[in-house]
Amino acid sequence: MKEPRLSKAETRILEQYWKLGTASVREILESLPEDERVAYTTVQTIVSRLEEKGASRKVNTPGTAQIFTPGLSQSQQRRRLVRDLLDLFGGSPRLLVSNLLENGALTLRDLKALQTAASSVKKSRTGGGRRA
Repeated sequence: MKEPRLSKAETRILEQYWKLGTASVREILESLPEDERVAYTTVQTIVSRLEEKGASRKVNTPGTAQIFTPGLSQSQQRRRLVRDLLDLFGGSPRLLVSNLLENGALTLRDLKALQTAASSVKKSRTGGGRRA
């Protein structure tokens, strides 16, 4: 089953949960920068959608305030976004990187740094390149 996508607004609210940990709708609303504040009911609706999608979870707490916590980590969300992005390029990392190079979002210096990082990962997966 495909994981549900998060809208920009849902991602923005989830980012606040990552910063705060557990929080009420009111605390999330108050944590938003002044220029991003929306109505309480809007945040409440977004939090409800996040819960339906499994991206947040209600925490059992005494009292009347409903407290939520992230149900999805930043790394899980990043993996989802990368998969979605790769899907736009037919699953081809080469096409994605080529496009990033063409539009200037990725420089040759970045590419060389990525090659170095890839070599390090490869060495660590193969036991550092040492022979037994």
